[in-house]
Amino acid sequence: MIKRIAIFASGNGSNAENICSYFKRSEDIQVSVILTNNSESGVVDRCRKLDIPLISFSKNELELKILLKLLDLHIDYIVLAGFLLKIPLSIIQAYPDRIINLHPALLPKFGGKGMYGIHVHNAVIKAGESESGITIHCVSEEYDKGEILAQFRIPVDKTESPEELQTRIHELEYKYFPVVIESFINRDKSDE
Repeated sequence: MIKRIAIFASGNGSNAENICSYFKRSEDIQVSVILTNNSESGVVDRCRKLDIPLISFSKNELELKILLKLLDLHIDYIVLAGFLLKIPLSIIQAYPDRIINLHPALLPKFGGKGMYGIHVHNAVIKAGESESGITIHCVSEEYDKGEILAQFRIPVDKTESPEELQTRIHELEYKYFPVVIESFINRDKSDE
């Protein structure tokens, strides 16, 4: 049975595009839809090129309208790829341990509200950390507190800028995020 993924993205959409490209060759995992709360974002243009349905919505529509749409589309998993809104409790409860997020730091450090994108990399460098990386985790009711599925690390060069660190972190994201998603879904399928 095919497992259907919905990707939520708010920005550029490079991770969403990477995930879609990765699963195009899969016979049993499919990206069925991309959802965005920002109709001006780069993910909109990427969706058109990928020929994947796109749903734009407002923050107010996230709780009920989007939950009903996910259920109507028979979505099995939700992947957050640069999505900047907090997922409502109703969606978390409808998809327990089936919402996967990518965080651009090594949780539990540098997590929580406001810790996204360049803000995270600024904080890592300002704190003088010797390493950073990515954390792929399940979403729970608290920001960045769900089960950690995987972490990948890189050393932080004391002379690099937050933007340079961000570029290297993106490389980790592109390399590992789709693989961990696939592994997680396959683990779930073997438990059925």
